[in-house]
Amino acid sequence: MKASPKSLLATLRGVRQERPALWLMRQAGRYLPEYRALRETKGGFLELCYDPEAAAEVTLQPIRRFGFDGAILFSDILVVPHALGQRLWFEAGEGPRLAPPLVDTALAVLEAAPQRLDPVYATVARVAAALSAETTFLGFAGSPWTVATYMVAGAGSKDQAAARRLAFGDVQAFQAIVDAIIDVTVTYLSGQIEQGVEAVQLFDSWAGSLSPAQFERWVIAPNAEIVERLKALHPDTPVIGFPKGAGGKLAAYADETGVDAIGLDETVDPAWADAALPAHLPVQGNLDPLVLVAGGAALDAAIDRILAAFPVRPHIFNLGHGIVPDTPIAHVEHLIRRVRGH
Repeated sequence: MKASPKSLLATLRGVRQERPALWLMRQAGRYLPEYRALRETKGGFLELCYDPEAAAEVTLQPIRRFGFDGAILFSDILVVPHALGQRLWFEAGEGPRLAPPLVDTALAVLEAAPQRLDPVYATVARVAAALSAETTFLGFAGSPWTVATYMVAGAGSKDQAAARRLAFGDVQAFQAIVDAIIDVTVTYLSGQIEQGVEAVQLFDSWAGSLSPAQFERWVIAPNAEIVERLKALHPDTPVIGFPKGAGGKLAAYADETGVDAIGLDETVDPAWADAALPAHLPVQGNLDPLVLVAGGAALDAAIDRILAAFPVRPHIFNLGHGIVPDTPIAHVEHLIRRVRGH
């Protein structure tokens, strides 16, 4: 079987490649010395995200160094609540902060600021103009449940308790937050596509914190609506769904959301996924980011298990979550050689 000039995009459209396409979540980031050097000159993380020239450079850095099959836009999922009118900043060593938190403030008090997304669209246009013909350009957004957990609590949390309480205690209020996120997300992803991204990923990083019934309402239903509305605008643009922690609920997510491919986190047995998911649905994943840090025999064994798990299905090799800052560059290079058969 001949490899496509854009092997990642072809895989997302259901065409199995001779070797898996390869990219890594958070591939533009702190494990790269060139990223750290640029970050020092730009100040805060959010300032870097909203600087089109710098954000485009960061997006391109791992492509220049490693030649990945996909470039993913450098941005953050919390630009959506920022566009909805919450204040957004990042506390050093502590992570993102959003104000006012919607656990005790009504959504209606926010004043929408859609112009805050304009620098991201400018970044997309810069990257699209710079990428080679072989590299697929991926955009992304956070899924509504995960974005809502930050909007409600005003910060990240280990168990998403504030959002879960609100979803149980005031369903109407929580639904309004989710609906607002859906609307902006469709506009945001459509804007990315119009400026040049070729596929998009929906990150639901906290999907694993919900019961099956809540998962159906707050993960499956909102993602299905986004996919349906986005497909009406851009029918040829593939959508990757990544519901981290979904486990046994992955098959229902695949069946009911309409996504074109499923991202598997590192806790999923890839052989189980191959048996449980709809036939021929492309999958992405799912190397443990920490085995990439460890390297050696453990890394080789993990790579081999994943490659062997999908004998027929279209497969994109990736991590089960984002690459961590202390990942050795040499281990990434070794991974690339092994996956590409060198």
